[in-house]
Amino acid sequence: MEFNQKLQELRKSKELTQEELAEALFVSRTAVSKWESGRGYPSIDSLKELSRFFSVTIDELIGPDEILSAAENEKKTFADRYISLLCGALDILTAVLLFLPVFGNGGDPPAAVSLFGLTGVSSWVRIVFFVVIGVTILNGICGVILARSEDPLRNRHRLVTGAVLSVVCVAVFLATKQPYAGILCFALLVVKGFLLIQRK
Repeated sequence: MEFNQKLQELRKSKELTQEELAEALFVSRTAVSKWESGRGYPSIDSLKELSRFFSVTIDELIGPDEILSAAENEKKTFADRYISLLCGALDILTAVLLFLPVFGNGGDPPAAVSLFGLTGVSSWVRIVFFVVIGVTILNGICGVILARSEDPLRNRHRLVTGAVLSVVCVAVFLATKQPYAGILCFALLVVKGFLLIQRK
């Protein structure tokens, strides 16, 4: 009998719903649903909790091949979370654009200033700069918070959003003739791109 069938059988023998089991194990109901449908395996820690909760050995719960598969899944999940966390941190790092003197003020003589000191562009351009940087930072904060999420689709969407926002930052800064800010954003984009390629 496969792990997912054993888990269903054990849960039903205790007359528990998936939600009740999830609460007892401190995991999400979606995690229990994935385990029971055979779309994933619990982490090693969750296997230990299942073993304790149902008073069975881990060997009774899961076979040797399934243990290897579970270990591979856990390794991939850890790598995905780590990459998501790093990409979120890179998005937050965009905040340095607010304070570093990387913007050309366009005065006579030209001066490099931070975004707060920028006066050589129209006010709507400054607003666009603040909005693009602010949204990127918020996306990064969400990424750091969601890095531990058990929903890989949500992480994937957030990573794609972060990459798109980095491209937008580069395009906005280069289009408004702010090459140093554009180069800094491009460098962050390259690092994120490398991390996302490693994720594949």
